[in-house]
This record gives sequence, structure tokens and C-alpha cells, in this order.
Amino acid sequence: MKPSNVIERAKPFRLVKYFTFTSLVVIFIGTIILSVLNTHWVRSMQYQKSEDYALLLIENLNHQVFLQFILPVGLKYGKIELRNQEQFERMDSVVRSTLHSFNIEMVNIYSKKDVIAYSFSSELVGLENVGGAFYKNALDGKSSSKLVQNGAFWEILLGIPKEIKIVTFAPLRAEKPLSPISGPVLGVVEIRQDLSSDYRKIFKFQVLVICTISIVMGILLLTLIYVVKRGEGIIEKRALERIRLKDQLAKAKHLSSLGEMVAGVSHEIRNPLGIISSSAELLKKKMDPRDSLNAIADIVVAEARRLNNIITDFLNYARPKKPNRGPCRIDEVITKNINFLEHQMNANGFTIRTCFADKIPVIMADGDMLYQAFLNLLINGMQAMPGGGAIDVTVEIGDDSLWLYVEDEGDGVPAAVLEKIWDPFFTTKEKGTGLGLGIVKNIIEAHDGMIRIDNQRESGCRVSIKFPLRQESK
Repeated sequence: MKPSNVIERAKPFRLVKYFTFTSLVVIFIGTIILSVLNTHWVRSMQYQKSEDYALLLIENLNHQVFLQFILPVGLKYGKIELRNQEQFERMDSVVRSTLHSFNIEMVNIYSKKDVIAYSFSSELVGLENVGGAFYKNALDGKSSSKLVQNGAFWEILLGIPKEIKIVTFAPLRAEKPLSPISGPVLGVVEIRQDLSSDYRKIFKFQVLVICTISIVMGILLLTLIYVVKRGEGIIEKRALERIRLKDQLAKAKHLSSLGEMVAGVSHEIRNPLGIISSSAELLKKKMDPRDSLNAIADIVVAEARRLNNIITDFLNYARPKKPNRGPCRIDEVITKNINFLEHQMNANGFTIRTCFADKIPVIMADGDMLYQAFLNLLINGMQAMPGGGAIDVTVEIGDDSLWLYVEDEGDGVPAAVLEKIWDPFFTTKEKGTGLGLGIVKNIIEAHDGMIRIDNQRESGCRVSIKFPLRQESK
């Protein structure tokens, strides 16, 4: 569970994160809307372009029909009757030759009585009253266009109907010499253009734009997530570091006060304690060894020594010494520990197995302090195996570190105890101050090292110690 102050420190950053995510979503939606509007604008331009294109074709067709059909046929026959096969074929030739290179699907020419007098489709010729309002507008001299769409509802909604055509109606006028086409209306011209392929291209362009936007937004989102996660990690790490430093500062102040108190109390205790111990030893020498009171003197001496050791532990924990660094070999310190414990090992069935790396470098450390720390660890390992057993001590060399592992074959450390194992005065033993591991940790950290205790998978626990290899080491 994270500390509440870490969560509070992260809130401003999370607010920035949510604001950034919201902005990203708003930008994405806004871009989609702009894309849709842009597509609508493109379609409107396409529609206007097609309408202008149709009006230009009608104007050109009007000119050609008047010059190549109406005038010659009127002079030859006196009147125009498209029911006459020869006249119809002449009209068809003029219209098709004029529009043969243009993308025109259908051309219809209406008479002034709303009858289709000419058409690309022979089936439409002769139909009456099919022009509608657009025909009437053209008969009044006003050109107009409309879109005709065929397809499912969703196809029309997306702008990709199966068929989409623009139908343009414009008046067919007589020409005056040396003047624009502005004579009387002779009929109405209807031109149909198929825009299906053009609109499909526009739709594909719209899909391409949306896909591109989605990809860009996706990349931005992933980048934002990465930055946010990294930022949250940095902020949380810094917050935890501040908490750790704050706890260390409070602990240092507490230890400083404790150290001053213990120093004063121990001075007052050790003086009479020394007198008691020396008096008991002197009394023992003067007493008859056969006297039963001799045992009482032994008890006084032993308890005085135990009390003196307790005071020493208090002083070592409350006022940790600064290491007097010098060239030190870890393997030699461990060998010295093993030699010291040899009698105890033989008497209680313990074995200490060592595995040292080749060419262990010399580090700058206080050998006496490390001796005390390693001795405490080995004794703890023995105490974890009341019936005897083996302790493995391994020394390995990393890229920039020296690792020391101490492993026993005991029952391990319960999870509840493992959480409090570094707390001062915490102990599961009937005797002891609970400061042994705390003193070990102080010594290791005084050498810029790191120590941790973990349970092994099979049995026992493992103490891992890491020492940095400094430039001064050989």
C-alpha cells in the first residue's frame, strides 16, 4: 500500500495527465469534425464544378445545334420535325459529335410543350410532362441542377451511394448574329453526369485522412502514456526518497538523543558495575572453593559481564562508529570468524562451508567492524539451527560490486517477523536486546553497502550483502 503523502504528491501530475488526455480526445474529435467538414466542402466544390462544366457544354451544344441543325434544317425543310428520321439523325450526329469526348451519360432535348424531342435513349423520345420544376425554370430562362442518388440509407449517409448523378437543365436558345446566346427560348436541354467515381474517390480520401489522424493520435497517445508513466515513476520515486530521508532524519535525531542518554547512563552504570564485578572476583578468590557461596560469586560475575555486553550493544547501536578504512580482504575476515567459532562448531554439530571467487579484490573497509558484523550473522545462523547443520558462505564478484551470501538450513523467518526484523529492540529470543541485526546493518551501510534477508525456497534464510568496489580497491 502506498503512503498517502505519495498519493497527494502525485495528484497535481495526475491532474495534468487527465487534462492532457482530455485535450488529446478533444483534438481528435475536432480533427474528425474538420475532416468531415472538409469532405463536405470538397463535395460542394465537385458539385459546383460539375454544374459549371455542364452549363459550358450546354452553351457549346446550343451553339452547334443552332448553327449545324436549326439553321440548315429550317432553310431546307421550312420547319423542324424530329419525328422525321433524316432530321433526327442529323440532330443525333451534331449532338454526339459535339459531346463525344466529354463524360456525359445522357442528353435530353425538350420541346416547349414538355415533350422529349431528342434523347440518347430512343425509349425516352416522345415522353411528355417529365421535366418537372427544373424544366419549367429552364423554360423561363433559368438554369438549375440537382443531385440524384440511388443506394441504401447508410450508403447515402456516408456519401458513397451506388449511383450519384448531377442533372442540369438549361434553356436552348436561338442565336443572334454577332451576339451571345440570348435569343428566344426554343426548348430545354437536360444533361446528366455520373459522379459516382468522383464521390468514391472523395470518400477514400476522407477514410485516408481519418486513418492518418487515428495513427498520429495513437502514436501521440502511446507517447503520452509513456511520458506519464515515466513521470509518475519519477515523482513517486522522489516522494518515496523524501519519505525515506525524512524517516532517516527522524531516526537519526532519535538515535542522537538516545545516544546521549545511553552514554550518560552507561557511564553511571559501568562504574558501579565494574566495582561489583571486581569485588565479586576478589571475594571469589578469598573464599574457600568448597564453600557454597562461591557459586553466588560466579553468578554475580557472569551477570555483570552480561550487563556490560548489553550496555556495549546499546552504545554500538545508538552511536555507530565511523569505519576506520584500510585495505581489507573479505575472505580473510570470514576465515578469522570461522577460526574463532571452531570450538563452538565442533561442540554443537555445525559446519561452515565457504565458496570464494578467484582473485577477490581488496576493498577499503574497517576489518574489525566487518568481523563483528559477520560474527553476528554466523551466530544467528547457528541459533536458527538448534540441532546443528551447515552454513554456506559465498563470495562473488560482479561488474562493480562484491557480493557476500550467508545461507543457513533452519526453518526460515516468518513473514510477520521478516517485516520487523530490522526494528531496534525487536527479538524473538528469550534473551537478547534485539539490536544485533541493527548493529550489522549500521556497519554494512557505514561501508556504503546494502544488506537484505530473504527466505530460501527449500529451507532456511539467505543474507545478501553488497559492497561497492571503489577505485581505491586493488
